[in-house]
This record gives sequence, C-alpha cells and structure tokens, in this order.
Amino acid sequence: MQEAIAKADTLIEAMGWIRRFRGKTTVIKLGGSVLDDENALMHILLDVIFMETVGMKPVVVHGGGKAINRALAESNVEPKFIHGRRYTDDATLEVVRRVLAGEVNQFLTDEIERLGGRAMNLSVHSTNVLFGEQLHLDSGEDLGHVGQVTEVDRSVIEGLLYTDQVPVIPSFCEGKDGRCYNVNADTAAMAVAQALGAEKLVFLSDVNGVRMDKDDPDTIIHSLSETEARALIDSGHIASGMIPKVEACLETLGRGVGKVHIVDGRLRHSLLLEIYTSEGVGTEIYK
Repeated sequence: MQEAIAKADTLIEAMGWIRRFRGKTTVIKLGGSVLDDENALMHILLDVIFMETVGMKPVVVHGGGKAINRALAESNVEPKFIHGRRYTDDATLEVVRRVLAGEVNQFLTDEIERLGGRAMNLSVHSTNVLFGEQLHLDSGEDLGHVGQVTEVDRSVIEGLLYTDQVPVIPSFCEGKDGRCYNVNADTAAMAVAQALGAEKLVFLSDVNGVRMDKDDPDTIIHSLSETEARALIDSGHIASGMIPKVEACLETLGRGVGKVHIVDGRLRHSLLLEIYTSEGVGTEIYK
C-alpha cells in the first residue's frame, strides 16, 4: 500500500508540471552514445510518447554519428574531422544521406510507433523541413558538403503536432539549389527550437549536466541563469567541450526559446524526471 501511495504522490507532483506545459512544444536533441544504447533509447522514446499523451508537443531532432561511422567503415570511406566537424565529401554525403536521413530516421519513427505512439519521419526521403546553405568556417577551411540550417518549414511540423504525431527530423538539410548538406545535430535542434518558439530545448547528452567540477558528477548545477552561466565560463568552471554547448544554449535563449536543458540520456526516464519533477536530474539554463 505504501508503494502505491508513493506512486500516487509522484503523479500528484507531476500534475502541476503537466498542466503548466500542456500544449507547449519541446524539442529533444537525440544523438551520440544514446542512439547506440538500446535500453536507454527505448526509455527515452517511451518518455517522448508519455509527453505527447499528456498534451505536450515533443519534436525529435537526431544525429547518427556512430551508425554513420560504421557505414563508412563498411564502405571503406575514411572519416575525416576538421575542428570537430565531419568533413563530408561526395562519398561520405551519400552514406550520411542513406544512414542518417534514411535508416536511422525511419528506425526511430518505427520504434515510436512500435511502443504505442504516433510519429512521422521528416527527411529528404519523405517530406523535408530543414533548408540551408553550405557552412563556411572563419578559418577558410572547407568542410565539403556540410551545411547550416537557415530555414525551417514550421507549417509541416506544427501540422503534425496538431494531429498528435511526433515529428522525427534528421540533422540533414537541403539547399535552394537542391544540394544536400550534413548538419551538426546540436545546431539543427537549435534551429528547429527557435523556429517553433519552443518552450524547451533538451540536449540528451552522455554527461549529467553542467558541473562545478567537470570530473565529479555529484557537483552538478541543476539551475543556471544566463548571468551565472557566463560567470562560470569566465571563472573556468565551465571548460573544454562544455563551453560551446553552454554558449549555444545561451544563444538559443536569446532567440525565443524558453529554457534549455542538458540531461544524461542514459539515465532511465531522464526526460520525465527533468520536466515533471521539482528538482530535475540535469541542468536547466534560463534567461
């Protein structure tokens, strides 16, 4: 009986958050090691289905790094990176188009359906919603067929949300000239969140959030204002790879997104725990 009462208490705690975010859009960036962890991925997709069921409007934007690397190895194409971004030549582009915009995108859509939700894959193989142009680095180095999103077709995404379906979007865009481009999944998710004026943008990561000590998970900071985040960058507490992620979060907040979250996607039901509990399990960054 006590266990049943505890479950009821959890539902009551969640009710306030459910009412607050009902009808609001949340963009979820899915990628990295989470996509390769079958158990973690299943729980994330169940969380997405729950969110839609209680009236939130989740949108999934995904990468596919490890699946792409495996496919490149099978095709004997050597991966090359410049400043952390994948150099995309003609052969690599074909693999990325097939694996990221095709196989991974369809797999995630099918899994949501299999688990009881409703989803629609939106890619260059079906209905494309991301449009962009070639990315040019300040250094002048060429990344090949790597792009940045300049336009998002809101009407298609919002039409699916209105009919209670989960849009599933790969980080792959099309130019006005019909050329396709490989896009960084973080920046693709940011573009979608900004275009939709999302209430939340959630980065599912392989770390539990922003930490005072980057090597100690117990030093996680659950809530950060923009001012506090900039101070932690200046003091060196936010360092190395977390700096560009936090700076991207701050840029997104300045463009109409309500809050940005960094959450460990490997933690079971981390999405629900972050959104529907008072303390959360990751880091929430707000304006």
